[in-house]
Amino acid sequence: MMSSSRLVEVRQNVLKQNDALARRLRERFAQSGVYVVSLVSSPGAGKTAFLEKTLARLRSRARVAALVGDLATDNDAARLARTEVPVRQITTGTVCHLEAAMVERALEGWELGELDCLFIENVGNLVCPSSYDLGENMRLVLMSVTEGEDKPLKYPTIFNTADLAVITKIDLAAAVEFDLSAAHKSIQSVRPGMAVMEVSAKTGQGMDEWLQLLGLRFSSQA
Repeated sequence: MMSSSRLVEVRQNVLKQNDALARRLRERFAQSGVYVVSLVSSPGAGKTAFLEKTLARLRSRARVAALVGDLATDNDAARLARTEVPVRQITTGTVCHLEAAMVERALEGWELGELDCLFIENVGNLVCPSSYDLGENMRLVLMSVTEGEDKPLKYPTIFNTADLAVITKIDLAAAVEFDLSAAHKSIQSVRPGMAVMEVSAKTGQGMDEWLQLLGLRFSSQA
C-alpha cells in the first residue's frame, strides 16, 4: 500500500506536470488567436443546455468549436453537434475531470488559427476540476436554482478558481422557492466581488448579457 506521504508526492507531481502543459496550451491558444472558455458544474446544472444555446447564437458571428468531457457516453457531444459547429468528445473513463493532456490530445488535427473561440465543457464535478488548469482564458462555474443557495459554501475552491459564476435555470427560481439574495450572498462570502450572471437557456433570459460579456472579454484579449 502506498504511504500517505507518497500519495501527496505523486499528486503534486501530477499537478505540476498538468500546470506546465496548461501553460504551453495557453501560449499556443494565444499565438493562434483563439479565446478559450471552460465550463464547470455539478451534474444536472444545465451546463450543456447553456453551452448549446451559446454555440447556436455565436456560430453566425464567430468561428466557434467545443470539446466535451464525460465519463462514458457521447450524449452531450451529440447534442452540441446539432448546433453545426465542430465538436469533439473527450471520454475520461474513471477520471472525474479533464486534464491539460486530454485537451491537447483532443486538439490533434485541428487548426486553432481557424477558430475565434473554443469552449471546453468539463466533466460534471465541482471538486476535482478546481485543481486542473486547462489553459483557458476564462473559467465559468455554473450552479442551478434546483441545487440550493449554499452550493458555493459547500464547494468554495471551484468558486475561487473561476472567473464568473452563472446561476442557471433562473426561470424555475420561483417554482422551487430559490432565494436569489441568499445565493448571491453565498457566492460573495466565498469570493468577494465575483461577477455573477442569472440565465435561462430555456427562455433566453440573461443570454444577451452573457454574450455581451463574452464579447468584451474576447475583444480585450485580441
